[in-house]
Amino acid sequence: MTKIAIVTDSTAYLTKEQAAAANITVVPIPVILDGTVYDEGVDITPAEFYGKLKTAKTFPSTSQPPLGEMLKLYENLKNEGYDEVISIHLASTISGFQQTLRSTVSELEGVHVTVYDSQITVKLMGWLALEAAKMAKAGNSVAEIIARLDDLRSTIDEYFIVNDIQNLVRGGRLSNAAGFVAGMLRIKPLLTFDPVSNKIVAIEKIRSLKKAYARVETLFNEALTKVDYPVRGLIIHANDPEAAAAWKAELEQQHPDIEFETSFFGPVIGTHLGEKAIALAWMKDFTKA
Repeated sequence: MTKIAIVTDSTAYLTKEQAAAANITVVPIPVILDGTVYDEGVDITPAEFYGKLKTAKTFPSTSQPPLGEMLKLYENLKNEGYDEVISIHLASTISGFQQTLRSTVSELEGVHVTVYDSQITVKLMGWLALEAAKMAKAGNSVAEIIARLDDLRSTIDEYFIVNDIQNLVRGGRLSNAAGFVAGMLRIKPLLTFDPVSNKIVAIEKIRSLKKAYARVETLFNEALTKVDYPVRGLIIHANDPEAAAAWKAELEQQHPDIEFETSFFGPVIGTHLGEKAIALAWMKDFTKA
């Protein structure tokens, strides 16, 4: 029987307990702040990162995990008896990590690695990894797992409310930045992953945080009318757990039939979105459908 390992990266923002219980290997992504390299989830917590960000002398940046470490990881999994690895990583449109992996994993002997583009990041990717791990444990094949991931991935949608767009502009992660730079102090841009290019784009300018929340809720409600399956909701925050908890409570009251979770933007994604960003995201409820 084929033995399948599941690997993801730290931007899935799974807890250590979740990863351990599901037997998921999490690869830390480095973030660089004032010349110091931190492995996300290992050397620095989100709270520590956002604290340091307030006094940082330079704009933070991110890097790719060392390729040698990745190859060593796959080799170790082979030595543990795994024949197949499904390596699920953050969107190829915001990181070159997948391309780097794909160019080298074909050289591995004795273990086959499938590099999977989640086309997203954060806990949404974590959900994909959890479902893949559950299926691997149940004895499903790689093809069956990938088909399921493709199906779930196609149901993902999200809207980000950003307090300061400069991080995305300076980090080069916003594909249509030009029209959104001026006068950003009072405008809350709504961002999403474009369904065609899969790049982060700004779609609307909202003049207050309250109106931004209301607009996202409207978009969410509109999306719900177009699906024929149960969805699972996710509120994601950048060092603002109180705001996330309050929005979760409001959404639960509006949609008592939908299960909502809260999660966070850790250092790597927070580098680009900035502190106090918040998002509402959802996908097909993988626990029910």
